[in-house]
Amino acid sequence: MDSSRYQQFGGEETFAKLAKLFYQGVAQDPLLKPMYPEEDLAPAERRLKLFLEQYWGGPDTYQQERGHPRLRMRHYEFKINPAARDAWLGHMRAAVDQLELSPLDDAELWDYLERAAHAMLNTFEE
Repeated sequence: MDSSRYQQFGGEETFAKLAKLFYQGVAQDPLLKPMYPEEDLAPAERRLKLFLEQYWGGPDTYQQERGHPRLRMRHYEFKINPAARDAWLGHMRAAVDQLELSPLDDAELWDYLERAAHAMLNTFEE
């Protein structure tokens, strides 16, 4: 990704808002919240923000601090079934909707998020 995509989405402000809104939903979710060992979701919120910024062409702080994203490996210990995926997508959709992106940017971001959510599935057990 190049930095122009990052800036087109609104840069740091947009990704910070997205992560904040997303984790506000997760904090109230009985299925997803137990997947976070930290009571305070601020560290997870920061990691998501940094990851998305880097993915969309922003600063590479995520890589500097945490190395390669290895998303499936980092999430493997959690039971991510279709219900968990759908809950994640629900909170993410609500957060994306509040960003008020252009229709094209919204569609591009949402396409990525949907693909990422489906890729994280690691079980079909309830």
